[in-house]
Amino acid sequence: MNDADGARTAPRYQHMSHWGMFEAEVADGDVVAAHPYTGDANPSPVLGNIAGSVRSKARITGPVVRRGWLENGPGPSSSRGSDEFVSVDWEELTQRLANELRRVVDTHGNSAIYGGSYGWASAGRFHHAQSQVHRFLNTLGGYTRSVHSYSLGATGVIMPRVVGTHWKMFARSTSWKIIAEHTDLMVCFGGVPLKNTGVNHGGTSDHPTRDALDALRRRGGSIVSFSPLHDDVHGAAERHAPVPGTDVAIMLALAYVLATEDLHDTAFLGSHCVGYDRFEDYLLGRSDGVPKSPSWAEQISGIAAADLVALARRMAAGRTMVTVTWSLQRVRHGEQAPWMGVTLAAMLGQIGLPGGGFGHGYGSMNEPGLAPVPYPLPTLPQGLNPVRDFIPVAAISDMLLNPGAPFDYDGQRLTYPDIKMLYWAGGNPFHHHQDIPRLRRALARPDTIVVHDPYWTPMARHADIVVPSTTSLERADLSCTRNDPLLVAMHAAVGPYADARDDYDTFAAVARKLGVGEKFTEGRSSEQWLEHLYGQWRDFVRADGGPAPSFDDFWTQGHVRMRTEDDLILFGDFRTDPVKFPLATPSGRIEIFSADIDGFGYDDCAGHPRWYEPEEWLGGRRARQFPLHLIANQPRTRLHSQLDHGGTSQKSKIRGREPLRIHPDDAADRGLTAGDVVRVFNDRGACLAGVVVDEGVRRGVVQLSTGAWYDPLDATDPDSLCVHGNPNVLTPDVGTSSLAHGCTGQHVLVEIERYEGALPPIRAFDPPTIIRRSVPGSARSN
Repeated sequence: MNDADGARTAPRYQHMSHWGMFEAEVADGDVVAAHPYTGDANPSPVLGNIAGSVRSKARITGPVVRRGWLENGPGPSSSRGSDEFVSVDWEELTQRLANELRRVVDTHGNSAIYGGSYGWASAGRFHHAQSQVHRFLNTLGGYTRSVHSYSLGATGVIMPRVVGTHWKMFARSTSWKIIAEHTDLMVCFGGVPLKNTGVNHGGTSDHPTRDALDALRRRGGSIVSFSPLHDDVHGAAERHAPVPGTDVAIMLALAYVLATEDLHDTAFLGSHCVGYDRFEDYLLGRSDGVPKSPSWAEQISGIAAADLVALARRMAAGRTMVTVTWSLQRVRHGEQAPWMGVTLAAMLGQIGLPGGGFGHGYGSMNEPGLAPVPYPLPTLPQGLNPVRDFIPVAAISDMLLNPGAPFDYDGQRLTYPDIKMLYWAGGNPFHHHQDIPRLRRALARPDTIVVHDPYWTPMARHADIVVPSTTSLERADLSCTRNDPLLVAMHAAVGPYADARDDYDTFAAVARKLGVGEKFTEGRSSEQWLEHLYGQWRDFVRADGGPAPSFDDFWTQGHVRMRTEDDLILFGDFRTDPVKFPLATPSGRIEIFSADIDGFGYDDCAGHPRWYEPEEWLGGRRARQFPLHLIANQPRTRLHSQLDHGGTSQKSKIRGREPLRIHPDDAADRGLTAGDVVRVFNDRGACLAGVVVDEGVRRGVVQLSTGAWYDPLDATDPDSLCVHGNPNVLTPDVGTSSLAHGCTGQHVLVEIERYEGALPPIRAFDPPTIIRRSVPGSARSN
């Protein structure tokens, strides 16, 4: 390519990532820069991780098999994560995959295969790793699946029982435009952290949250944030720093003021809700003798009772939006925060009004507040899964360690299947899952673990069969999401690296060996699938009267703008006419008290929202031993653990370790200064981190983001120190409750101390030892 003066310029290719649309600038077979889409109001800095990612030293360059599995055959092994690998060619890898799949299915049945694949592997609609592996396994007769997500495990179960939906809370939430124009007071539990709004599954072409919050304030609206982290809300706000994990107590105290001062909307509670009277008995202490007053909440949360009284009165005096971040339900009893948030908003009587009501996830992802598109998205069909077995996604270690054991879930009594094979394509559970020592022991149990991945992630290192996948930059795809107006052509920027292959081609080859090739491919190549999926989408748009160019024209133009449903108000129709537009709950109304949940008899999730004392919090006995409350939140420099080796992520490290923020007084008490490397520990495990002294962190609290690639000092020891800073060596592997069994990895108690002695090297991004078999007796290489 040449510029206007005739000088040679690097070629650029339009592409999409979860954190933004961009042009990939290419030189010498790699992407050297990612230039944000010009229509993006606030591009994510995470785009800085893309440069150099194709040819990273962490890439898997070819198919390999773990040495112990190759020599001894399938079976449990404690060598996973520390063993050597043996290089094989694609034909051998394909045949071994086919043979092992056939053995497991024929001997143990399809329920013995767990189709893991949890993660955000690609923004593309066709090459989406989860869709590919699930479609493939369904052609073989199915697999044991997971339900819900680590992000929203508790919400996904409680919200359908309270308001009849889960996904509408995000996909059809009240728009940012409506909030900016109508909200007087936005009360944000967990804040509205802009760092999380950089990402959206399926990609995103704009980031409007910052501008919407600025517009709200310019109009005269106010923001109140409850978070122990000062920067969890952008710009001017009234900030409160409660004891972590006490948001439900604060909400109860606000509700208490509304009830006792007759500021609650009894008409709305009577016409649109059920069970308020049962909840009020608890709120006022009639059922348990403990009024949930502001003074009661002050003792728990550290927020002054007078401040809570004043805030409750302000909330009742104007148009108020109550928001709860997703982070608040990633704790023990996580169902309670969103349920109590809905209850508080219902007491104000503003659900369904412009700028009022309830929101869940503003500041958690770049989806809530964005206008949805009215069309089904281009989607690779996954087929039907006849296997009935499933688990909540955060119960993987429980399942692997306890085959045949019963467990409770959403009113059901289920049984963990006996898994012989994990088939994983995309995702890194060492980022998502808690108690890594326990996870490693669980991963030692199956006969075979298969992992498709472009990089040597911790999960790939624990595999028996490793399949080298292309990155999205090495293949063409379509990208769009339910709350973004653009359908985007993702042009391949470079060719496949080394001996990597598209997952689709790998699955097609294995399917052919198993006699189901035509069923999997339907006779289409990847390019033909893209045109086919586009054609299906085009029919929906044309029926709606929208622009729908031919596939060739679309591919040349680069994107198509779709119609969006603007100015949405969550539950607006329901408010207008609850009879004509009932919720999908048993009563058709908001269930402040759920007779169904009450009937389950769970001692950790009652029939109405309530305060449960956390196990990991500063107000309990455990804090005497581990006096710092660690918040393991999402990083600002990457999406989950993706591209942790990228430039933006690496610049945030302290002497190569993940940064840990700590209040100056807590640092001084331990003789720590900025830049020190510390050992973060409790009775589950330990990791190293680099100190950042920050007055914006509440005293008694430290913050260490998730996503640093797990890097044990001794790879043979599951209990070994993580030298890189992965907080999941510290977090407890327990579910939110018997109802949802969601992830509880947000909060954990720890202590820290300066790390003495020579710092161990970071090896997280170095490939493992690989034995080359090109000639007999060939040397090992690293």
